[in-house]
Amino acid sequence: MRIIRLRDVMELTGLARSTIYKYVEAGTFPQPVPLGGRSVGWVEQEVEDWVLARIEERDAAGSTPATPLHSTG
Repeated sequence: MRIIRLRDVMELTGLARSTIYKYVEAGTFPQPVPLGGRSVGWVEQEVEDWVLARIEERDAAGSTPATPLHSTG
């Protein structure tokens, strides 16, 4: 198990700090783990699972990837 800090969470998710905390408050994102003082971190696997769940939701909704551009040359 690995604990990651906010910067890593932002990098893994592509979300801004404020969005991460908004989702935490709404209960739709993994809760941070208190590390002492004012420091918190997240369980890396929980964040990765959250990202995978977003991908599964997209795929279940029937989204298709963007059509590649074709040259007409």
